[in-house]
Amino acid sequence: MEKTAKMVIGVIAIVSIIGAAFVVMNTSKNSSNTVVLRTTGATFPQYQIQKWIDIYQQSHPNVKIEYEGGGSGHGQEAFMQGLTQIGRSDPPVSESVWNKLKATGDQPLQFPEVVGAVVVSYNLPGIKDIKLSRDALVGIFIGDIEYWDDPAIADENPGIELPHQKIIVVHRSDSSGTTAIFTTYLSLINETWAKEVGAGKSVDWPTDDVGRGLGGKGNPGVVSTLKQTQYSICYTELSFAIEEKLPVAYLQNADGKYVKPTDEAIQAAVAGVQSNIPSPEEGYKEDLKQLLNAPGENSYPIVAFTHIIVWKNIGGKHYTHEQAVAIKDFLKWVLTEGQKAENLSPGYVGLPQGVAQKGLDAVNSINS
Repeated sequence: MEKTAKMVIGVIAIVSIIGAAFVVMNTSKNSSNTVVLRTTGATFPQYQIQKWIDIYQQSHPNVKIEYEGGGSGHGQEAFMQGLTQIGRSDPPVSESVWNKLKATGDQPLQFPEVVGAVVVSYNLPGIKDIKLSRDALVGIFIGDIEYWDDPAIADENPGIELPHQKIIVVHRSDSSGTTAIFTTYLSLINETWAKEVGAGKSVDWPTDDVGRGLGGKGNPGVVSTLKQTQYSICYTELSFAIEEKLPVAYLQNADGKYVKPTDEAIQAAVAGVQSNIPSPEEGYKEDLKQLLNAPGENSYPIVAFTHIIVWKNIGGKHYTHEQAVAIKDFLKWVLTEGQKAENLSPGYVGLPQGVAQKGLDAVNSINS
């Protein structure tokens, strides 16, 4: 009896060891089959990217996608250095950066992934729904309009008691695609801004020189600074304003109408323009200005694409086979299922079909 018991115990021990070994081997196999993709850059599409990743990974547990913001400039630089597999930039990459990418011996590909809007938010206790004319908008950010009750603002907002308080301008402190979009728009509508300040991912803000400017890193930093600073104003991406429940201004559009940034107003801007997207192999040729200041009385004036940057992976230079397969599958999903209303975050609208197709063609060209 004692011998039989020992034999049973021995069998159980052996089975346990074999079972444990199987678990370890199986876990190791699952771990080794997990493909990790890093994507870095623009915070303009942050909430949208996070939603896409969450949905996609539910049905693709073998793919782990890590997103880091940091701004469009950071996204371009990290991609160029090979620190990330998918770069993200709001404005198209410049020709000089494009040439540096090509100098690696691989072909970069760039194409839009979604449409968003830059909005103007403000911290005015008890006040919502103010209107800002084009002249008032430029005057505030260039520093010529110093107080909230300036006639340039007050005359367009009868019935609202604006405070006699200095306007604090909050802007991005990092290299930012949101800044590039906003300053490009201001340059389009005002010659003085174009000559004295200009457009770019970073500019010298005139309000800093007079002590009424504050910088924040990324859209999150800008929003945080705005919320902590009474009588301040900022530009940020619409989804951040929605998420943080911030008031947003009605902006005067190209037809002279005051428009609030709604999905319908963003779609009207896209519909009012014939999108001209170059070949993804020449992505630097895309014109950032094409969706800005769109015609149509219902069009919101500061609308733009945000972009994906990937490698064609010539000769398997930048991606392993597993990475390339995962990247192609994820980006195909983004450009098809990801464009459906149920998979879009508040503040974003899907790409026009022709624009999405150019992206799909580019993704299909990635060598795996």
